[in-house]
Amino acid sequence: MHDQQDDRGIPFGVIASISILVLTAAGGGTWWAWRSQQSSPEVPVTTTPKSSQTIQPTTEKPSTKEKIQVYWLNDVDNQIVLIPSSIPLNNKTLNKGQILESAFEGLLAGPTNGTFTTTIPEGTKLRGVSLKSDGVHVDLSQEFTVGGGSSSMSGRLAQIVYTASSLDPNTQVWIEVDGKQLEVLGGEGLVLDQPLTRQDVDQNFPL
Repeated sequence: MHDQQDDRGIPFGVIASISILVLTAAGGGTWWAWRSQQSSPEVPVTTTPKSSQTIQPTTEKPSTKEKIQVYWLNDVDNQIVLIPSSIPLNNKTLNKGQILESAFEGLLAGPTNGTFTTTIPEGTKLRGVSLKSDGVHVDLSQEFTVGGGSSSMSGRLAQIVYTASSLDPNTQVWIEVDGKQLEVLGGEGLVLDQPLTRQDVDQNFPL
């Protein structure tokens, strides 16, 4: 007689219990991962916005007024001395020749400060001023040579030379009257060996 093999399988209850444990473990892992994400603080990600324009460095706006020096005379302890005085130039686009022209127009108009004086005769006009390779050329009207003694002549000569060299103290200055180079100044006969510099004035035509 053939013995029938016992084919008893795993009881259904055991299978159900195992399935529940697997599902519970899987659910627990999912729940733990979700809690971990909720409890971990989020790190904000910052991004720098791209600008379509390049930021230019700011620069200080330059002054709207430049200045040039003219030279007056003043009595200091009974000694006549040259006194520099600045006058404003409202137009900053002037070239050097135009700057000197403005300076001489102010000089020939006379001082506005009562403390200063000038020995340049009233009515003297500027016929032109120019910068050339050999120095500054100043052309004055005939009135520049009129009146006064030697000290007056030395004073006006110093005023012209110092004002003409205000942009460059070492520059050479040529003085003309009515378009001709001035060789002798005034009745005192100051002989001018041109061109003249500030050093020439100080040594040869003391105030």
